Amino acid sequence: MSSSRFVITVIGLDRVGIVAGITRVLAEHQVNIADIRQSIMDDLFTMIMLAEAKGENFDLAAFQQAMQAIGKELGVEVIVQHEDVFRFMHRI
Repeated sequence: MSSSRFVITVIGLDRVGIVAGITRVLAEHQVNIADIRQSIMDDLFTMIMLAEAKGENFDLAAFQQAMQAIGKELGVEVIVQHEDVFRFMHRI
């Protein structure tokens, strides 16, 4: 695999450390952020990222599990979808 891109969404009540926790897991799995949008609406935190993993040994299942675990720890919902799946699910 030369490159895999993922859409990562994070939603939950705002609190200190969400971005730090999410980006720590990205770094641990050698996943780069290609684009990021984040906003806070009242006390609701929302973030969507386009992220990319390069290399042949990337384990998507392990990455998804790690992202779900940090989401649970932070009290937010984290969804990781391969870019192709995300685009297919959201086409009109």
